[in-house]
Amino acid sequence: MKKAGYIVLILLISILTACSEKDGQETTTSKTQSVSGDKTITIEDGMGEVSLEGTPKRVVVLEWTYVEHLLPLGIEPIGVSDVEGYNKWINVGEPLSKSVKDVGTRAEPNLEAISRLNPDLIIGVKYRHKGILKQLQDIAPTVIFAPYSEEGVKNQYQHMLDEFHTIAKIFDKQKKADEVEQQLEQTFQEQGKRITDAGYEKLDAVVTQAFTSQNAPVLRLFTDNSVVAGVLEKMGVNNAVPSDKPEKYGFLSVSVEALQNYQDNHFFYLVQEDDTIFSKQLAGNPAWTNLNFVKENHTYKLPGDMGTFAGPLSAKRLSVEFADALVNKK
Repeated sequence: MKKAGYIVLILLISILTACSEKDGQETTTSKTQSVSGDKTITIEDGMGEVSLEGTPKRVVVLEWTYVEHLLPLGIEPIGVSDVEGYNKWINVGEPLSKSVKDVGTRAEPNLEAISRLNPDLIIGVKYRHKGILKQLQDIAPTVIFAPYSEEGVKNQYQHMLDEFHTIAKIFDKQKKADEVEQQLEQTFQEQGKRITDAGYEKLDAVVTQAFTSQNAPVLRLFTDNSVVAGVLEKMGVNNAVPSDKPEKYGFLSVSVEALQNYQDNHFFYLVQEDDTIFSKQLAGNPAWTNLNFVKENHTYKLPGDMGTFAGPLSAKRLSVEFADALVNKK
């Protein structure tokens, strides 16, 4: 009798141990594997070829541009660097949902915060995150883009589109990406027609992002290799800030005095509502008030929360806001 009871006890222990091990394996699997499917794709990022297995479901993004690449594909990341800054500077409709976790700054992401989110893909940029690539790869497969590479800066608008389609391939959303690009082209044509219908033929434009730095006004004039210039060209507008060679970040940083070189063009400026330098610091400055485009009322305010280094959604918004500024001033 005692022997039979002992055998039953051993069997119960064995069953419980097996169940415990199985539960543990299932927990580990669900925690570390959220990718779907068994496909493997190879893409080219800023560091070379990268092979990725399955379709990622939990993605952390360390640079705002690529948040905007995901959203039109119907994907919201689970973690983003500097969520507050993104919501302030990149307005493409709805802000990121409250479920999106902040993972530190873009320049110095918080590796522990990223790891706690258990991502199956991390997206970063070479010029910021090359030095921590190994640590990121220890957390999850990582894709590092190079928007300011020698090749990329030649035509930043086209490079933006190329990266957008690469991301679409990662998430098996190529068809959706094609639709987004087609919608972009249609928007550009529509807004370009609005501009010409309003009587603006062969428009030459200067676009600047202006702000205060160390108590002095700073202006970024977007050059002809920038995303901004690419959008203008699509609408039939000439960007009036050429450069001898492609500017790495697509702009020239100048003082107000430099604007005399462009004063016979139409002048568009992006400013934050709490830093409107043209109506405050420069309001009585002759270097500003004596410019031809100021005297002729050819100045146009654009929203300061519109991305100028971002993706397809900001490009679309830029074209609409640009046309609105011209047409509404007639």
